[in-house]
Amino acid sequence: MAQNFTFTLKGTDQGARTGVISTPRGNIRTPAFMPVGTAATVKAMLPENVRMTGADILLGNTYHLMLRPTAERIAALGGLHRFMNWQGPILTDSGGFQVMSLNALRKMSEEGVKFKSHIDGSAHFLSPERSMEIQKLLGSDIVMCFDECTPFPADEKTARTSMELSMRWAARSRAAFGKRQGYALFGIQQGSVYQDQRLESAQRLTEIGFDGYAVGGLAVGEGQEAMFKVLDYAPDMLPVDKPRYLMGVGKPGDIVGAVERGIDMMDCVLPSRSGRTGQLFTRFGVVNIKNARHMDDPRPLDENCTCPTCQNYSRAYLHHVFKAQEIISSMLLTWHNLHYYQELMQGLRDAIVAQNLKTFVAQFHSVRAQGDIEPL
Repeated sequence: MAQNFTFTLKGTDQGARTGVISTPRGNIRTPAFMPVGTAATVKAMLPENVRMTGADILLGNTYHLMLRPTAERIAALGGLHRFMNWQGPILTDSGGFQVMSLNALRKMSEEGVKFKSHIDGSAHFLSPERSMEIQKLLGSDIVMCFDECTPFPADEKTARTSMELSMRWAARSRAAFGKRQGYALFGIQQGSVYQDQRLESAQRLTEIGFDGYAVGGLAVGEGQEAMFKVLDYAPDMLPVDKPRYLMGVGKPGDIVGAVERGIDMMDCVLPSRSGRTGQLFTRFGVVNIKNARHMDDPRPLDENCTCPTCQNYSRAYLHHVFKAQEIISSMLLTWHNLHYYQELMQGLRDAIVAQNLKTFVAQFHSVRAQGDIEPL
């Protein structure tokens, strides 16, 4: 196994890339989709079943884990990998987004953010240095620098103030992280929808020097068209020899469009959350299993899908267990969604290697447009 964190490009097709991120805990095939295990679990899934879907890496959440059960407790119990029984790589976010989104009464300063727990109201403080400490205690393989996720919409002045603060916090994160063989620290580009600010942010991050770079501040309400406009230029501002990570994305169409524009890594709660609410992603579109049309339907969700859900259960059964609020419903529907996402990523990787991405993308959109599945 690799002892260092490295990224090797294996092929390109126009703006899209495929490669391998090597870590001491295993390889990550890119473009990669990372299932979200917010509180040290991908909801409704066993770790070995997540691995069976094709996932190489999981995402954990600094904010939630620092509050419960605490990073110190996880460290005392052997670290996050042992704690949650996942031996592959783990990426943890910095906690910045949750501090901003879940705490209306937060107090932000140059030093960091004071906030109260959404669980019990206890007071906490999160800074670049504390975020690095927490992620080190967790044993994260890929650590994200602490930043402010710029709200949308934001005027140019607000976006610049936020971006510049994030760049100062990025430098402090880099200093606090230090040198750790086999572990990686990613910087996060900010600048909202302003191209000049995105460029300045990318330049400042590159000067600091990171093992990978994220495009932050997207998927926060701007819509797909605006997001793609930023992705038309933002990834190319980042070093070509480092992984590029788009945070918090997204729907299948968002993922395909992001990969076309040079993104290597993505994460989103959507496949697992949608599974729990009865929405299933297929190559034809979205199936709403709660709808009465499925009550007597003996067919699988997708007869060409190889996941255990489609191989062993009918739409009628899935409709029944969802309406009956049986636990197996969340398990089966989440398993299918995660399988679909990983199958999509494998298809994208294969198409890039074969220099056939344009055809793959055209077929992706065409089949979904022709399907008879109810839309999301």
